[in-house]
Amino acid sequence: MTTNQSSAQPRFRMPHTLVIVGSLVVLVLVLSWLVPSGTYQTMEKAGRQVTVPGTYQETAKIYLGPQWLMLAPIKGFLDGALIIAFLFLIGGAFNVIQTTGIIEFGIRRITAALAAKPALEKVLIPVLMTIFSLAGSIFGMSEEVIPFILICVPLAISLGYDSIVGVSIPFLGAAAGFAAAFFNPFTVGIAQGLVGLPLYSGLGYRIATWFVGTGAMIIWVMVYAARVKKRPELSPVYELDRSRDLGSMKTEGALEPWTGRRIAVLVLFFLGMVTLVWGILKAQWFIEEIGALFLAMGLIMGVVAGLKSGQIATSFVAGAKDMVGVSLIIACGRALLIIARESKILDTILFHSSGLISTLPNVVAAQVMFTVQCVINFFIHSGTAQAALTMPIMAPLADLLGLTRQTMVYAYQLCEFINPILPTSAVTMGVLGMAKIPWEVWARWFFPMMLLLSGLSFLLLIPPVLMHWGPF
Repeated sequence: MTTNQSSAQPRFRMPHTLVIVGSLVVLVLVLSWLVPSGTYQTMEKAGRQVTVPGTYQETAKIYLGPQWLMLAPIKGFLDGALIIAFLFLIGGAFNVIQTTGIIEFGIRRITAALAAKPALEKVLIPVLMTIFSLAGSIFGMSEEVIPFILICVPLAISLGYDSIVGVSIPFLGAAAGFAAAFFNPFTVGIAQGLVGLPLYSGLGYRIATWFVGTGAMIIWVMVYAARVKKRPELSPVYELDRSRDLGSMKTEGALEPWTGRRIAVLVLFFLGMVTLVWGILKAQWFIEEIGALFLAMGLIMGVVAGLKSGQIATSFVAGAKDMVGVSLIIACGRALLIIARESKILDTILFHSSGLISTLPNVVAAQVMFTVQCVINFFIHSGTAQAALTMPIMAPLADLLGLTRQTMVYAYQLCEFINPILPTSAVTMGVLGMAKIPWEVWARWFFPMMLLLSGLSFLLLIPPVLMHWGPF
């Protein structure tokens, strides 16, 4: 008599995201013991601290003790306090908005309209992703996508897709535009200013890059969305999405009638979204102002919808509580940066990387510059901060190699393509926390696309090298 042994074997399960990021903290601490400590001198330029090329010196080795495994996450929590507070506010306020029922009501109306006109549904993903990509390219939309996750995820699921598609529409759309930017002041503008290039020069090739990068991202998401809609069980978040409370988003049966309260709440929600776009584009709002807007929206819409004060408070606390897990992950992600900074190994890594690049052929050197920027991007996610650290060193190195500074800035810019997979990115973890998608599930799904985008970046760097893309 034979038995089926395979069914008794336990299935492999990825560790919890917090375990993975915590393991990275241990790895970076061990790395800090092995890599020499060193620093570049810095100087103030245009109100920013920039690195002075040729001033690297090794310093006395700084050994951080094992206690930093406990200290670094606490310091990381303080270092990321702004984005964490933002997530608590957004999570709480949006849960109040959801409690009013207006999101589900609106989604039911939209899906019913799209069901009547299938042609509109086919253009929904490319149109929305293009809009978010333009926002990322023109004014550097990044953290600002987080509130849109709470709208796009239920919308995508209600249309027969999954939560990964819902995340991808705003997050990958904006990420594509941010990396393939032609006007982004936080990457292209800052970097060109630091190395003396005319502001927003090289616009033509960057616009072509935007079309290529955004198009590739849209095609990736649309192909996946079509496959999942045809066979939902293929989704890596199939069971997760089935466990979501989405009963009110189904379009079967009669639609709820319009009422005065629903119209008033929907108008307030629409005005809030218009205010959000105006604040980002015109008033240059950052996460403090956006968080305050959503807090006001949640409170006012709750009152107008007829919720009692106790209901509003309970809903807010429940929504904020959902953000605890992702906040801990963000704190551990910031802990990686704390350890690298306190042990003074970042400048050492940059110094030895630049020495290696100087021995390579020009095309390969440009591609290695991109790779080095990707490594640094793992630790430093601020485009401005990364530019301030690397541009003063990479610019003279590019001059020595015969590469134009325009090409060097372009290599730095393209490294933003890998941001959506980095567990050290507060934006990535914030987005996934809002969507309640485990990082390891998202990383496994996005990894092939990251490889494709990296290969695409390698190819896009060849023409600038061969045509000596100017100026400089």
